[in-house]
Amino acid sequence: MKRILIIGGGAAGMMAAIAAAENHNQVILLEQNEKLGKKLFITGKGRCNLTNACEMEELIANIVTNHKFLYSSLYGFDNQAVMRFFETLGVPLKTERGNRVFPVSDHASDIIRALERELHRRKVEIRLRTRVSGLCIGQKKITGVYLADNTRLEADAVVVATGGLSYPSTGSTGDGYRFAREAGHTIVGCRPSLVPMVTKEPWCKDLMGLTLKNVTFTLYNGKKILFHGFGELLFTHFGISGPLVLSASAYLGTGSETGYEARLDLKPALTTEQLDERLQRDFFRYQNRQLCNAMDDLLPKKMIPVVIAESGIPSAKKVNGLTRQERLTLVQTLKSLPLHIIGTRDYPEAIVTAGGIHVKEIHPQTMESKLVKGLYFAGEVLDTDALTGGFNLQIAWSTGYAAGCGTALHD
Repeated sequence: MKRILIIGGGAAGMMAAIAAAENHNQVILLEQNEKLGKKLFITGKGRCNLTNACEMEELIANIVTNHKFLYSSLYGFDNQAVMRFFETLGVPLKTERGNRVFPVSDHASDIIRALERELHRRKVEIRLRTRVSGLCIGQKKITGVYLADNTRLEADAVVVATGGLSYPSTGSTGDGYRFAREAGHTIVGCRPSLVPMVTKEPWCKDLMGLTLKNVTFTLYNGKKILFHGFGELLFTHFGISGPLVLSASAYLGTGSETGYEARLDLKPALTTEQLDERLQRDFFRYQNRQLCNAMDDLLPKKMIPVVIAESGIPSAKKVNGLTRQERLTLVQTLKSLPLHIIGTRDYPEAIVTAGGIHVKEIHPQTMESKLVKGLYFAGEVLDTDALTGGFNLQIAWSTGYAAGCGTALHD
C-alpha cells in the first residue's frame, strides 16, 4: 500500500484524492482551511456551475491557455463523466442557458457534501487546519512534505492542488507556485483573469449599476482583435464588469504599453443603415425636441448623455437642425462606443488565475512532474485557464482525476 498526500482540499484536490484512493492506497488530504471546498462554495454565485454540457470541440475552444496540453486529461475524464460522477453520488443536475451545468438544488454545498461523503467512503484521511510549508525531495524524487509545525510526513507520491491566487480569502496563497519553484519548475507570469476591467473614461462611474443586455464588446490590442463577444455588460465605479467583460479579460496579456481599446456596439441587431433609418424615424417623431430628449426610445436614460457627449454634438441642439453628417456620427457612436482599458481589478475579484506552472514540464497523461518523480500538479496551479461557463471547474476535475490516477500507477 502506497501513501499518497494531496495538498489542497478544493475541486482538483478532492477529485485527486478520490481517484488515488480507488486503488486501495493510503490517501491523506491536507487542507489549511477549517473546511473543504471553500472556493467551490462561492463559485457560480454559490450555485456551483460545475461543468459545461457542450460538445468536446466547443469545450476545448473555450480554453484560453494550453488547451492541447489538456487533451489527455479532458478526454480521460470529460464533462459527461463529471456529470455521471455527481449524479451517481446522489446530486441531481440541470443544464441551463449556455449549457451551464448546476445542481438542481442551486446549492454548491450539495456538491461539496457529495465529495466529502465519497472521500469518507473511500477511507481518505482528511486533515483540516493543516498547512504544508514545503516539499521533501531527495535525488529528484519526492519523499514527503514538511508541515507548518515542523513535522514531516513521509509519502510515496504528492499531488499539489493548492489553487492559484484568486479569491485569497478562501486560502489561495500561491503556496503551490513556491513548491513548484523549489522543485525546479518554471512559473509563467501570473495575473488575475475573469476579472472586471478598469477604464480611463470617467463617465463609467456616472453609469454605475447600469446593466446593458444584448450588446457586443470587442477588445483590441492596436489593430488586433483579442476578443469579440455578445451578451451582458455592467458599469461600475471603476469601469466595467459583467459576463462579457470577465470573458474578455482572459485575453488581456500581462500588460500593454499603451493599454487596450474596446468598442461597444449598443445596437448589434441593427446594421449601420438600419440604425440610421431607425434614428430618422425617431427624430421625425420628436423633431421639435432637443437631442438629449429625443433618444429615450433607443437607449436607457443614463446612457443618452454619454453617447451624445462622445459624438461631439451639442445636446441642446434641436433634432430638426441636425445635419446628415451629425446623424451619421451619432450612428457611428452607437455602433462603436470607445472604451480605454487601463488595467483590471486584483486577485480578490478574479475568478481564476492565469499563468502558473509551465505545462511543458508536466506529463499531460498523469500530471506528474518531468523533473521530480512522484510529484504531481492539478487544477489552477497549472498554466491553464478558460472562459466562464463551468470550463475552469472542468479543468480542475479532469486534471485532479488524472493526477489521482497517475499516483496509483506510480512505482
